Amino acid sequence: MKRKYSPVWTFLSLGILALFIIFVVYPLAMVLYRSVLDPASGKLTFENFTRFFGKKYYTNTLRNSFAVTIVATLISAALGLIMAYLTKQYRVRGSAALNICIIVSYLSPPFIGAYAWIQLLGRNGLITRFINSLFHVQFGGIYGFAGIVLVFSLQSFPLIYMYVCGALESLDNSLNEAAESLGANNVQRVTGIILPLVLPTVLASALLVFMRVFSDFGTPMLIGEGFRTFPVVLYNQFMGEVSNDSYFAAALCVIIMLITLFFFFLQRWMARRHSYSMSALKPMQPRDQRPLPKFLTHLVVYAVVLLALLPQITVILTSFLKESTPGMFTSQFTLDNYVTIFSKNKLVIPNTYLYGLCAIVLIIVIGVLVAYLAVRRRSVITSTMDTLTMLPYIIPGSVLGICFLYAFAKPPLALTGTAAIIIISLAVRRMPYTIRSSTAIISQISPSVEEAAVSLGASELKSFAEVTLPMMMSGVVSGAIMSWVTVISELSSSIMLYRASTQTLTVSVYTEVIRDCFGNAAAYSTILTLTSVLSLLLFFKITGRRDISV
Repeated sequence: MKRKYSPVWTFLSLGILALFIIFVVYPLAMVLYRSVLDPASGKLTFENFTRFFGKKYYTNTLRNSFAVTIVATLISAALGLIMAYLTKQYRVRGSAALNICIIVSYLSPPFIGAYAWIQLLGRNGLITRFINSLFHVQFGGIYGFAGIVLVFSLQSFPLIYMYVCGALESLDNSLNEAAESLGANNVQRVTGIILPLVLPTVLASALLVFMRVFSDFGTPMLIGEGFRTFPVVLYNQFMGEVSNDSYFAAALCVIIMLITLFFFFLQRWMARRHSYSMSALKPMQPRDQRPLPKFLTHLVVYAVVLLALLPQITVILTSFLKESTPGMFTSQFTLDNYVTIFSKNKLVIPNTYLYGLCAIVLIIVIGVLVAYLAVRRRSVITSTMDTLTMLPYIIPGSVLGICFLYAFAKPPLALTGTAAIIIISLAVRRMPYTIRSSTAIISQISPSVEEAAVSLGASELKSFAEVTLPMMMSGVVSGAIMSWVTVISELSSSIMLYRASTQTLTVSVYTEVIRDCFGNAAAYSTILTLTSVLSLLLFFKITGRRDISV
C-alpha cells in the first residue's frame, strides 16, 4: 500500500518551487528573451549572436578564455596531485598547519591574489624592482596571459588537492604494498596503481576548476590589460552599456551559460562513467624517507605553500604600510589604512556580515528542506525543484547578477540596488553546496527512525523537526560555516548589484584596486582574510577535523 504523506510537504514543495521559479527561472528567461530581441523593432532576431561570432575581436576573447583556462587547469591539476601525494604518502613536518594554509589560500577570492601579485610583480612591484636592479633589465611585470595563469593556478590547485586527499584516504594501501613486494619502484607504483585509481577524482575536480576559471572576470580585469577574456568583455559590455549593448550583453550571457552547461554535464558524465567505491581496509599512512628525498619533499611542499600564501602575506603586510603615492608604499608602518576604511564607508563591514548571515539563514532553512524533500518525499515537484536548485551552481556569478538586474529592475519586484537583492543572490549562488551536503547526510539516516516516531504518535512534521533535523545539525552547521566563507568572498554577482549603501568587503577591495588605493584595498582584504581564517578554525573546532577532504 502506497504511503500518503502529509499535505504540508506538498505545500512546502510548491512554495519552494515557486521561489526558484521567481528567482532563478524568471531571471534566466528574461536574459534569454532579451538576447534574441531587436530593441528597435521589438522582433525576434539572432543579430546579437551573429555580431559576436562575426567579429574576430569577440571570438578572440573566447579563444583567450579557453587558453587561460586550459593551461591554468593543467597546472592546478599537476600541483594538486603532487601536493596531495607528498603530504599523504610521506611524513612532512607541520603537515596540519600546511594543510590549513593551503585551504586558506583557496578560500581567498582570486582577484585578491591578482592584486597582491601586482604588488610583488607589477611594474613597480617589490620583486620587479629587485630583478630590474640586480640584472639591469626592464621586466614589465606579470600582466597578460602569464600573470592570469599564475594567479588562477596558485588559487585553484587547493581544490584538486582537497579532492585527491579525500580519494587517497579511501585508497587501500595493501595494493601499494603488494606492488612493492613484487619489486615495483616508487614511480611504477604511482603510475601503475595510485594514479589510475585517483584519476577519476582528478578529472572531476579539474572540470570544476575549469568552470570556475573560465567564468571569473576579476583577475583578468585587474592584470589582463591587453589580454582580454570573454567574461571581461561581458562585464564591460554590460557595465558600460550604451544603445543596444545591454541586448548584446544578454547574448553573451547565453553563450557563456551554454559553455558552462556543456562542461557541467561533461563533468557529471565523467563522474558517472569513471566512478568507483573503495573501502580502505588499510588506509595509506605517511612514512619516513631517506635524508635526500625527505629534504626534496619538504622543499617542494614548503615552496608551493609559500607561493600559494604569498598573496595573503603580502596583503596583510601592505595593509600596515604607508602609501607615499597611489600604489607606492614606504617602509613606515601605520594604521592609517584601517582608520581610513573605518571612517570612509562605515557600512562596508557591517553589510558584509549582515548580508552573509541573512544569506546563510536562507541557505540553511531552504537548503535543508530541499534536501529532505528530494530524498524523503520524491515526486515530480521535488525532482523539478532539486534540478532547478543546481542552475545557480552552473551559471557564472556575473551572469546571475545581470539576470537579476534584467528581472528585478521594474515593479512589481523592483529590487535593484537594495540589500534584499544582494542577500537573495548570495543565497541562490551558494545554496547548491548546502543542498548537496545535506542530501548526503539525510541519505545516511535511516527512514525507520522517522517511521518509529510517527508510529508513536508524532506527526511527520514533528518527526522531521525533533528527530531527523537534530541528527543532521552537526553536518549542516559545519557546512554552513564553509558556505559562510564563500558567501563573504563573493564578488562576481555582488559587483553587478551593489550601490554605495550596499557595498561589501569584496566589492570595496575591487573598487579600491581599480582606483589605485592599494592601502585601503589591503586593509579590506586583511579583514576578509582574517574572517575566513577564524571561520575555518571554527569549522575545525566543531567537526574535530584538521582538514577538508572532499
